[in-house]
Amino acid sequence: GTLRQTRRGYCRAAWSRLTNAGLSKRVVVLGCAGSGKTTFSRQLGARLNIPVICLDAIWQPGGDISRFRATISPLHAGSVWISDGNFADLTFDIRLPRATLIVLLERPRLLCAWRAIARVFRNGEAHKMAQLAKVLMFIWRFDRNNRPRIEQNRLLYGPQLPLVSLRNDAEIEAFLGVAAGDSRSAALH
Repeated sequence: GTLRQTRRGYCRAAWSRLTNAGLSKRVVVLGCAGSGKTTFSRQLGARLNIPVICLDAIWQPGGDISRFRATISPLHAGSVWISDGNFADLTFDIRLPRATLIVLLERPRLLCAWRAIARVFRNGEAHKMAQLAKVLMFIWRFDRNNRPRIEQNRLLYGPQLPLVSLRNDAEIEAFLGVAAGDSRSAALH
């Protein structure tokens, strides 16, 4: 089933149901490039003291798919993890049967594009100017090309998984706050 939040944020009761049911132990974080998947995953991992598996850091463009799958498979065999990244066609058969929750970051396309452009200029970022046009095209076509594949694979490998959609900074902060037991976030529901 799909678990939706209120417009102003994720309420404490909903997160309590998820944590009490053990659903916060193996989380798959999905969304368009530039939606904030890695930042969100790292923040959630730090608040819950759960390791984060960043698929973008493991994947080598043009790399060996079987090696990629062999690398991520044991990482997702653990009892707790947060898995950051889409790779629906390549990894959902490995990740979703073990996952307990999917978090989908649904951010506006222009925000994602802006973030993709800005991160090219940040020190220490692996993203390169040479790949920017490709990334922007990916963002622009995400809803048409990638979202249907993500949904198709989600229904194939994890139709029973609760899905939490977060659409803005307030919802993300409320979710993270409740996940960390922050009483201030209770006011956002």
